Amino acid sequence: MNTRRIIAGVNNLNKADFNTIRNIFKNGGLVAFPTETVYGLGADALNPQASEKIYQAKGRPSDNPLIVHIAKLSDLYTIVREVPDKAVRLAGAFWPGPLTMIFKKNDRVPYSTTGGLDTAAVRMPGHKIALEVIEAGGGFIAAPSANTSGRPSPTLAKHVLEDMDGRIDAVIDGGKVGIGLESTIVDMSGSIPVILRPGYITREMMEKVIGSVEIDKAITGTVPYNGRPKAPGMKYKHYAPRAPLTIVEGETRLVAEKINTLVKEKIQLGYKAGILASEETKDFYTQGIIKAIGTRSREETIAANLYASLREFDETEVSCIYSEAFYTPHMGNAIMNRLLKAAGYQVITVG
Repeated sequence: MNTRRIIAGVNNLNKADFNTIRNIFKNGGLVAFPTETVYGLGADALNPQASEKIYQAKGRPSDNPLIVHIAKLSDLYTIVREVPDKAVRLAGAFWPGPLTMIFKKNDRVPYSTTGGLDTAAVRMPGHKIALEVIEAGGGFIAAPSANTSGRPSPTLAKHVLEDMDGRIDAVIDGGKVGIGLESTIVDMSGSIPVILRPGYITREMMEKVIGSVEIDKAITGTVPYNGRPKAPGMKYKHYAPRAPLTIVEGETRLVAEKINTLVKEKIQLGYKAGILASEETKDFYTQGIIKAIGTRSREETIAANLYASLREFDETEVSCIYSEAFYTPHMGNAIMNRLLKAAGYQVITVG
């Protein structure tokens, strides 16, 4: 299969490209496209065979549910059994945007899309091209991140092609995404909303709209989730570079000293080591391949550059990577959730 690269305009697709994408979806094909979070790999969410192609292209476990993307709030009511009042209020506050909500599905949504679950994860992306893609696909597009399962999510079209070239029909190149981390996922199918994956929309932001929101224990600890995943990213190792990644956390100077010691030991053994740091701390390191991914005073820069930096380490063929922890005020939970999964929960605490 030849993967077609489609260059998108600033805010829209031209008519010819729109029709091309529509035909690919009608034929059960796969199209990668930009959203405000990461690039998604889309297929007709209501076509069981199309959803199965997503799993095949990604090498994704079949019990890992997909997210259904919609472009109109009214479409939500046609694929789920009920929409609680709290979900309506969250949609009013954060849709279109980086928030996914889980509902009890109806029979229109096949189990191949939901990973065998009776619930469906749904979001309305805050990205004009993504909304056009959903329209081209008939209004319901299943779309996980457009990468090989377990790899860092793509924030550029070239990242998609690194993993998916020859596996999918087309990728829409819309440039670099904005947020750089996947959407927040909140389960609305029970009596109390529960966050299953942290993201840009935080617990505090949601509680201002609907009151109490709980956080699933699987994303507050430092151990892997071993149950049946109700949302993408809960169970399996995700976001990982090829080289083993270790997080070093603690007081800033002690973290730098520990990483410098570990890197020195690796270099003496003939290995190439990488370091993931911030702009504020990059000069603390004396050896290794150092990547400053952003500044702690503007934590959104850390989120936006995390996955690209992990992929760049693959290009340098490092044997190991050591990362600082990034417990920043707003997006820290989301950043650390992704880092911990990328590291396979390998953490060294100093001090």
